[in-house]
Amino acid sequence: MDEVLDDEEFGEIDIVVNQRARSLRLRFVDGRLRATLPPWASEHDLRLFIDEVRPRLQKMIEKIHSEEASLVIDQDHPLQTLSFITNLSRSNTRKSIYYRLADGVLYIEVPERLQILSPEVQQRIKAGVEHFMRIEAKRLLPPRLQRLAAQWGFRFSDVKIQSSKTRWGSCNSRRNINLSLYLLLLPPNLIDSVLLHELCHTVEMNHGPRFWALMDKVTQGNAQQLRREIRRHRCRL
Repeated sequence: MDEVLDDEEFGEIDIVVNQRARSLRLRFVDGRLRATLPPWASEHDLRLFIDEVRPRLQKMIEKIHSEEASLVIDQDHPLQTLSFITNLSRSNTRKSIYYRLADGVLYIEVPERLQILSPEVQQRIKAGVEHFMRIEAKRLLPPRLQRLAAQWGFRFSDVKIQSSKTRWGSCNSRRNINLSLYLLLLPPNLIDSVLLHELCHTVEMNHGPRFWALMDKVTQGNAQQLRREIRRHRCRL
């Protein structure tokens, strides 16, 4: 069995085989699902178990996201993305939150009457930021993916930008690649690592030894280090 299992909804699930385990167990570690398996369990057993507890896992993810929703965007805490940084200011003329993207800066004007740190206003600010992140992701990520594919000799069929908050990207058997707009929150080298990860899946659909050998080839032997670095980042605002 691979050390990582792909799930359409939850993304990559880390697998640990414990010789003393008597049953299958799933828990979140550093924002990722980890499956602990007894030695007798197969990949089929794990997939059946995931489907059985899927509603419970969905509720756990919702709870984790609500507890971790502590990111604040205001004057003192600008958000840096791949292509722009936020610049928030107060306005005594605006009746609603105003956005303008120019020269690598997303200008956000918030009416004086609104409390910037209130959950409702923060939610509206983040929704606006995500709108521009989607625009920028559609502009920047497909050419970046094409450039890496040409550099390393990969072929893919299509690429789409999605708002997934559980996985940075995915690739199906038809070589269609999905990328999360939240990739723009990663440093450039980690963005490329995710793109290369999905490109490697156009050749190897699982996470077996041949997949990781290919990832090491295209990342100069740094596949596991890059993987650890990516886990430190949030796939959401």
